[in-house]
Amino acid sequence: MHASPCTGGGATRGVLLALAATVIWSGNFIVARALADSMPPVSVSFARWLVATCALLPFGIGPLRREWPAVRAHLPYFVVTGFVGVSVFNTFIYVAGRTTAALNMALIATSSPIFIILFSRLFLGEAVTARRLAGLATAVCGIVVLVTRGDLARLATLTFTSGDLWMVAASMLFAGYSVLVRKRPAGVGQTTFLMATFIPGLLCIVPMLAWELSTGAVPVFTPQAVIGVVYIGLGASLVAYRCWNLAIAAIGPSRSALIYYSLPAFSGLEALVLLGEPVTPAHFVSGALILGGILVATRE
Repeated sequence: MHASPCTGGGATRGVLLALAATVIWSGNFIVARALADSMPPVSVSFARWLVATCALLPFGIGPLRREWPAVRAHLPYFVVTGFVGVSVFNTFIYVAGRTTAALNMALIATSSPIFIILFSRLFLGEAVTARRLAGLATAVCGIVVLVTRGDLARLATLTFTSGDLWMVAASMLFAGYSVLVRKRPAGVGQTTFLMATFIPGLLCIVPMLAWELSTGAVPVFTPQAVIGVVYIGLGASLVAYRCWNLAIAAIGPSRSALIYYSLPAFSGLEALVLLGEPVTPAHFVSGALILGGILVATRE
């Protein structure tokens, strides 16, 4: 196993890597909305990870061969990690997006850091400090301000669908994946880790894809869909997952989780630039609370 999260320059690098992953993932929601009309959810997930795996293959096959004895010795771990973090987590998000409101998704998605901190405490023994709890509470307040647009009465008008349950499950799966990443076996590098989780994860999607196609849900690869799949395959999958895994190795899953809270803020900024959505005072208040919470929670 690996050493405990580092401090100093390594910690700063870890924070920046987690931030980079979060920025890339924030664009995934916009792409997912764009693909909803042309591609069913499992098809999106399969296409995404097929692109990611094929892109990684030329760089990852060599390290995988060299480190195969270590991978083979922990094969069940890699299958489970790939199934959780590649197969079902992402697929659940795409399923949820077809049956629940965006406001509900934003609110539920931010439960991931809470689950990560909880799981890290239960399974890794990571301490939950007063500073970390204070940062967590501050960031949660920022999220609430963002999703309610400053009007807390909107919480009373929320309605819940089956998609909300899919999102809760997805949030828990992402937390489980983040904790599993921390348990990466010794002798397995980051590139090999990606290969050893992408391949079984992709294979586990195949039965779900076969079922989806049998229902008559056939994807339509429009130019927009192709561009979207390439983005989530290369960016949201290959690059973002590598950044996130490196961040967890550097600062641990709990501190990385707090940075994940900035995701709605980046999504809002991208919506402003790409979709022309307006920025309100609630966005500034929310951004300040989220940033403040992250700064408090990630300081040593």
